[in-house]
Amino acid sequence: MAVKMRLQRHGSKKRPFYFIVVADSRSPRDGKFIQKLGSYNPLTVPATIQVDRQKALEWLHKGAQPTDTVRRILSFKGVLYLKHLLRGVSLGLFDEAAAMEKFTKWSSEHDSEFAKRQETHKKARASNRPAFVKKTEAPRAVQSEKAVEAKSDEAPEAGTQGE
Repeated sequence: MAVKMRLQRHGSKKRPFYFIVVADSRSPRDGKFIQKLGSYNPLTVPATIQVDRQKALEWLHKGAQPTDTVRRILSFKGVLYLKHLLRGVSLGLFDEAAAMEKFTKWSSEHDSEFAKRQETHKKARASNRPAFVKKTEAPRAVQSEKAVEAKSDEAPEAGTQGE
């Protein structure tokens, strides 16, 4: 039985929301699955991803093949890097403590980079917003401009009549 790690679509029309699941490759996209590993919401900025790393790692060790999108999600969350490090441990290249140290270092750097990107996105979004103007102030400004225009129109007329 070929097992795949893939996305299962939920949500309404034009509003996708996905579950990351392990399923038999012959079952339909939104059909029966073996286990749910997490969720993925592409509508939020940045996309919201929740994955159980341990379950995903177990299924990768069992031979489950992730689809392209799920592979990118697992790579982003560090599951594939952790698998790579644990393979080095099994080959005797370094011990498990060193592997976990490398992973925690990578994870902290990745989280800080992600937070920085998120902060720059918020700043860019805030700078693109128009300035907030109260509705009560705008009509007064328009009324005062009209009053000034009316006075300026009256002054030349008075001067031309006297000539």
